[in-house]
Amino acid sequence: GASATAADILGRSPDGVFVSNGPGDPAAVPQVARTVKDLLGKKPLFGICLGHQILSLAVGARTYKLKFGHRGANQPVLNGVTGRVEITSQNHDYIVDPDSLDRVEVTHVNLNDGTLEGFRCLDVAAFGIQYHPEAGPGPHDSHYLFERFADMIDENRS
Repeated sequence: GASATAADILGRSPDGVFVSNGPGDPAAVPQVARTVKDLLGKKPLFGICLGHQILSLAVGARTYKLKFGHRGANQPVLNGVTGRVEITSQNHDYIVDPDSLDRVEVTHVNLNDGTLEGFRCLDVAAFGIQYHPEAGPGPHDSHYLFERFADMIDENRS
């Protein structure tokens, strides 16, 4: 749960840590961002939506509220790594400020408004996606993200 500490999580010996989605302002749960910061470099991390925002706070970024949130199951996102456009499902009001990110690669950008939709950390096994890949509106556009997380876990087994 949200009150778990890094020690609690690591005590369960997970292969990786999934920072899940949820409602609201990521700045309202600073203890979760501190926990995620304490997990960076210890276990592979994958954050989606609110989890993506919390991961960004853990690496020192800022978030802000959009004037109009992203809603719908047809949001086009450019995967800058592959050059492909993915159709995504989104339901959020907050976004990561890309100018506040350091030591990361921006991997995904919203084609409607140019906002950041995904990044990967350059010095630890962690990445985040702003949209909901589990919703599958593509319907297979986002499966590779879960495969990437599984591969990251395999590469980082101790």
